[in-house]
Amino acid sequence: MQMKLGHVKLGVSDIKRSVEWYTQVLGFEVDSFTPKDEPTYYDFKGTGATFSIGQAEHSGIYHGGRTNFEVEDVDGLWESLKGNATVVESIWDTPWGTRKFTIADPDGNELGFSKQV
Repeated sequence: MQMKLGHVKLGVSDIKRSVEWYTQVLGFEVDSFTPKDEPTYYDFKGTGATFSIGQAEHSGIYHGGRTNFEVEDVDGLWESLKGNATVVESIWDTPWGTRKFTIADPDGNELGFSKQV
């Protein structure tokens, strides 16, 4: 059976801080949010599978996760982000044929960025 990733959601402890971080640091653009009056969930545009963040209901016990994105210019993105984000894994060439790095968002969710080489 083949599976295709359709949606990833990361729980965050402070939705306003996280939306600001994803839009200002990573340059993501908000696609939609809910509820309208006081949003606790945001989807972002142009990320392939739907990528979203949501206010964690029990942020004190939230343990985070890792999401990997394929990008065209991994070295250029590394240069623009390494001083503006918490680095989990510096850029390197993997034994499985990618060049990648990993950063963390304000809640410690790990975001990997890679390119096939």
